[in-house]
Amino acid sequence: MSTLRTSRIRLAGAAATVVVAALSLSACSDGTGLHTEPRPAATSAGHSTASPSAGSRADSSSLSSNTAAPSNGSASSKGSAHSNGSSLSKTSVSSKAPVSTGTPVTCEGSNTRTVAAPLNRPVNHMLLTVTNTGSKSCYLYGYPSVSFGEAQSVPPVIEESKPQAVVTLQPGESGYASVSLSATDGSGSNGHTAKTLTVYFQGRSGSGSTGPAAHPALPAKGAYVDDSLKVSYWQQSMDDAVSW
Repeated sequence: MSTLRTSRIRLAGAAATVVVAALSLSACSDGTGLHTEPRPAATSAGHSTASPSAGSRADSSSLSSNTAAPSNGSASSKGSAHSNGSSLSKTSVSSKAPVSTGTPVTCEGSNTRTVAAPLNRPVNHMLLTVTNTGSKSCYLYGYPSVSFGEAQSVPPVIEESKPQAVVTLQPGESGYASVSLSATDGSGSNGHTAKTLTVYFQGRSGSGSTGPAAHPALPAKGAYVDDSLKVSYWQQSMDDAVSW
């Protein structure tokens, strides 16, 4: 009886071993006896959908966020710059000379201040500066008609110095003209030293003078003039005036 039981146990053990071996071959073999690694699932395009793709998408999102941030910062900076620019503009406007009121008038002795100053360059030259002291814009027509001392005639103008437009002075602005006092090579005649200067202003017609004249002071030693005396047209800028 014990012998029969022992035989049955041995047969059951052998059968179990066969089943385990079969299951192992099924799980670990592709039919060729070679071990194969499990493959990841594929998308319809045949590419892997493993987690690295998700990681890449996350990185792309981070880059987009980082890219967006500077853009917002730039917009903010531009806004600040614009704001500062507006502030500066308001400051500049408020510091300008008074705005002209009413119809422009002719510049003459009663609404301007005239200063005469000798120049080092060009030599033997003087600069006339006329500043609008009125509340209206004024037109500085033609050229200054100057009279040194007791001279009965006015010197000629340098025709080449005529500007393209009439010089217009807003309140507080200045116009300029140069005066060539004497010949630099000593070729002028009737040279003498003048102690006084009178400046007459031309009207729109260009003939004669208009309004009161100006009497700018000369240097204490006076101004030496001769027959080569001539003047430039009024200029809007000092650089243009001294070039003649």
